[in-house]
Amino acid sequence: MTTPAHYDLILSRCRELFLAKTHDYGTAWRILRLPSVTDQIFIKANRIRTIQETGTQKIADGVDEEFVAIINYCLIALMQLRLAPDAPLDLPTEQVAAAYDRENTLNRELLLAKNHDYGEAWRQMRVSSITDLILMKLHRIKQLENIGGAALVSESVEGGYRDMLNYAVFALILREEAASPAPRP
Repeated sequence: MTTPAHYDLILSRCRELFLAKTHDYGTAWRILRLPSVTDQIFIKANRIRTIQETGTQKIADGVDEEFVAIINYCLIALMQLRLAPDAPLDLPTEQVAAAYDRENTLNRELLLAKNHDYGEAWRQMRVSSITDLILMKLHRIKQLENIGGAALVSESVEGGYRDMLNYAVFALILREEAASPAPRP
């Protein structure tokens, strides 16, 4: 499967889960300030790293589910960045779905551009290294949040969320490819 097709498949699954949770919980995530969203992503990435390092877990959600959560929390962060400070907490599902799709489309374009320039180098990486890159991006975002986003030469907070989203997609692609049997000649 090509990277764009695999991206679309993964994001379709993420969107389905996100909209199901929107049905159940509404837009409760709107209460979160951006640093809180960042911390939620940190919790997910740190759990992945702990599972990778220990090889054990005590709750049912596995590594794949945590990468999916990272993707959806990154999309939440991107949507929050675009919403006016006085936007209502409760948003109609159609508006949320449209915002999710807009951010996903922008992110997909970035992924394809970077994939072109970097030659899909991520395919040679370990999933554990991708986890570390997500944690590094989180540290950078926290630093930017702590200084009010006033970066001198660094990428924006938005860029960090987009990179983490793409790293999580790459990790899921690598995990799915490793789990499926190799095609026979």
